[in-house]
Amino acid sequence: MIRAVVFDFDGVIANSEPLHFRAYKDVLATRGVALSERAYYERYLGYDDVGAFRAIADDARLPMSDDDLSDLVARKAVRMEALEHESSVLFPGARDAIERLSARWPTAIASGALKAEIGRVLDRESLRRFFPIVVSAEDTPASKPDPAPYLRVVELLSSVVPGLRASECVTIEDSKWGLISAKSAGLHTIGVTHTYPEGELSDAADVVIARLDQLTPDLIDRLAC
Repeated sequence: MIRAVVFDFDGVIANSEPLHFRAYKDVLATRGVALSERAYYERYLGYDDVGAFRAIADDARLPMSDDDLSDLVARKAVRMEALEHESSVLFPGARDAIERLSARWPTAIASGALKAEIGRVLDRESLRRFFPIVVSAEDTPASKPDPAPYLRVVELLSSVVPGLRASECVTIEDSKWGLISAKSAGLHTIGVTHTYPEGELSDAADVVIARLDQLTPDLIDRLAC
């Protein structure tokens, strides 16, 4: 039996990966580093901000002190907020899917995004009430594909659903890193092809969907059979 549903944020609820790429690219350009779209999606998307900047700096052989890293993360957050104001970032069907599933199960978010970035979108789109539990980049010592974010979200959900086990949860993810994180923590997994094709998700996903309107209670019930 499924007793709780967990959403990834970037790439599932929010179509913010293109904005993240632009923010990384703009900030890195001031350091003389050119970030290509292909490199971002193939190499760095699975990281949180700290991990991405570290990996990019390593690959570019760019010296990076802790102060440099903190500065880049802060500047990227400012740039990201400015980009978000240009338009709604919700994927088609996201609001309906959240409302549909939250009517049946407790819902939470497990994401590598910063808590402030998640909160801005939830508040602007009037979705915060659906997510009393949000695990963000600041909440775990390791980010996806490590299982830590999902282990933490299950722990927090157990205060809402007593005795909850990871095997009684399902998550919706758009990347192989997120799916590996959830699968390693013991959750059921649904991949959505917002960012990557089915072939890159199918190994770690119990089922793959193309659109959020396919995310129904019946589909989730079948995962527990």
